[in-house]
Amino acid sequence: MNYVVGTAGHIDHGKSTLITALTGIDPDRLAEEKRRGMTIDLGFSHLTLPSGRETGIVDVPGHARFMRNMLAGAHGLDAALLVVAADEGVMPQTREHLDVLDLLQVQRGLVALTKIDLVEPDWLELVRQEAITALKGTSLDGAPVVPVSAVTGEGLKELVGALDALLEGGEQRPDAGRPRLPIDRVFTMSGFGTVVTGTLVDGSLRAGDEMEIMPGGRPVRIRGLQRHNERVERVGPGSRVAANLSGVEKNELSRGDVLAAPGSLPATRRVDAMLRVLASAPHSVRHGAQLLLHTGTTEVACRVVVLEGDQIAPGGQGWVQLYLERPIAAADHDRFVLRVPSPAITIAGGSFVDVAPRKHPRHDSAVRESLTRRAAGNVLQEELRKYRRGVTVAALLKATIASNADLERLQARRFGDWIFSDDAWKSIAARATDELSAYHTAYPFRAGMAREELRSRLGVSAPSFPAVMQGLAEDGRVVDRNGSIAAPAHQVTIATDGGPAADVLRLLAAEPFAPPSMAEVTKESGASDELIRAMVERGVIVRVSDDVAFTKDAYESAVALVKELISANGSVTVAQVRDRMGASRRPVLALLEHLDSQRVTRRVGDSRTLR
Repeated sequence: MNYVVGTAGHIDHGKSTLITALTGIDPDRLAEEKRRGMTIDLGFSHLTLPSGRETGIVDVPGHARFMRNMLAGAHGLDAALLVVAADEGVMPQTREHLDVLDLLQVQRGLVALTKIDLVEPDWLELVRQEAITALKGTSLDGAPVVPVSAVTGEGLKELVGALDALLEGGEQRPDAGRPRLPIDRVFTMSGFGTVVTGTLVDGSLRAGDEMEIMPGGRPVRIRGLQRHNERVERVGPGSRVAANLSGVEKNELSRGDVLAAPGSLPATRRVDAMLRVLASAPHSVRHGAQLLLHTGTTEVACRVVVLEGDQIAPGGQGWVQLYLERPIAAADHDRFVLRVPSPAITIAGGSFVDVAPRKHPRHDSAVRESLTRRAAGNVLQEELRKYRRGVTVAALLKATIASNADLERLQARRFGDWIFSDDAWKSIAARATDELSAYHTAYPFRAGMAREELRSRLGVSAPSFPAVMQGLAEDGRVVDRNGSIAAPAHQVTIATDGGPAADVLRLLAAEPFAPPSMAEVTKESGASDELIRAMVERGVIVRVSDDVAFTKDAYESAVALVKELISANGSVTVAQVRDRMGASRRPVLALLEHLDSQRVTRRVGDSRTLR
């Protein structure tokens, strides 16, 4: 099992010196750090504990000016080593680093009281008690305090033993199958090219894996992997990793980017979060506050939208939506810290609850209730609630890292590859019923509504519409009548024993082969266009052109007559049909052109033959 331990503490309290004494590796790698004797950026080393546990160590700067570097290194820690110099005691950066560890909920840690060779025993005890008091009420409350001197070596063995005991029984980092490496360092190596380092979470990496750099989405490939300066083919979550990448140059990457499996990590500019304001904060976090967000190895400016009230007071907590200055790559449950940019100070932090939310109205209790349910573990259900017109099962599982088995607990309806929350489905079904009812009222003589028109009225996507239709049919809300969608109870009734329909038939039947124009028929009968259309669809009359229609019997007799004439003579002309039917040229020509379009006859010059 692999672990990552990070240092914390005030400047010049001996963090780097202690790490060098423990590991034999000087974490200060920059020439400026050597010259100034001060840690400026993150440093890295590693240690094999007596139990055999491999432990990566991240050394952070203690100066207030370099808090952004400290925050990048505090990501993904299994435990913290809080360093307090015995000759100075708890100092301002000791407290701010402790605040950061508390906001990030680092639950395991110990205090190393360094430089004990410089103080008397009585003074050492006072500083030990001061450190214990400083831990009260934080995530490291009750952590062991180990006196040590990196110069004389006193206490080093005890410190290593305490660290080993601290990590004993620690659970292996879960492998969610969604590896991501927040990048904390980028450099090039001669003969290898671009190399990035970071603490791996949520999955495993293998040499040869195709990955992408988020939030930009640039595709890359892992050429090779190293852990603790040793080449490996695979690394699991919770490891300090160096990845040699192809497909990208050093100047195209920076701290804060994330190496992730393709399509597994969203880029977002808006997040929902539970925010806790430090009790020591100098003022409340007000609605609209402009702050700096630190999460993983990323730093980005943000605006705070307080979802209840106008501010969150020191020591309080509440739901917020954070609007980010630029996109970042993040996941639900990631921890974060908020700082005031000037004067620079840590003020609050918390956990992301939704990294792909909609814009919320303020002071809406339903929003807060939904976030509370999501935070309590109903992530799948609350994610599904966001999709008011349904979502594919694959997309829902990808967004929540859930399994198919988890779907069984949902209050939802599933049709094929699509799934709908109960509320969303009830809304769609009710809308379908209302729209069809209104349509049948407006068009009583139509068999039903066109499929595409119903889809448009429901506001659902084309890919989801077959699933919607399947569900509506299963619920007995719709029937498909030759491509038209209708309510099951809807029936087209045409009364031919009286009224306009009877008048239409009477007018057309008066001279079966020489009917009046349709304009005359509709005017005299008072029949609507909808009624005429319904009579045609039901086969009560046959409309051979916009202006000509026959009764069903007259049409069938006319077709039989045409076939008879062609069979007897081999072909027939308009004039021959006209003379035989005793009709004018207008209805006969319309009839023959209709039969041509129906592929009953074929026009050859001025004649027709049977096909």
